[in-house]
Amino acid sequence: MSASCFDGYIFLDHISWDSFNESGDLRTQVEAYKNYTGYYPESVHVDKIYRTRENRAWCTERGIRISGPPLGRPPTNVSKEKKKQAKEDERIRNSIEGKFGQAKRRFSLARVMAKLSHTSQTAIAITFLVMNLSTHISRLFYAFLCLFLKTTPFFRFPIIGNYQLPVCI
Repeated sequence: MSASCFDGYIFLDHISWDSFNESGDLRTQVEAYKNYTGYYPESVHVDKIYRTRENRAWCTERGIRISGPPLGRPPTNVSKEKKKQAKEDERIRNSIEGKFGQAKRRFSLARVMAKLSHTSQTAIAITFLVMNLSTHISRLFYAFLCLFLKTTPFFRFPIIGNYQLPVCI
């Protein structure tokens, strides 16, 4: 299974029960992103398996920065900008991995026990659908809460004015 994460939503790109190398899916996932948004992403945050020479060359041709250390021997002198960029890439990568961990723990993706392949695929797809709906509903609730708090005073009366301090003798 290969899935991509964009703006907090998860897209299910490929499900197969045959053994395959996921690194071949990078191009199709990036092209799907381009078809969805109209442009290539600025950067791609991927696992180590995706960081092949072919994928790096393909991303470089299109002006896409691929996260992670370069192939070969680590450089001796790394600028502060590159260190900062690598740290930011790791933060983004951790949030993506956290989203998949949330799918396994909170949305029971780790406990799919369907016996048939198409039933398992349906259960996995519904899990991602529910995750995306949950993300969307929480964003709508947040927007509603922001609008509500702008128009309505949070407290109708001052708390400190009505609070009586105990007198100790």
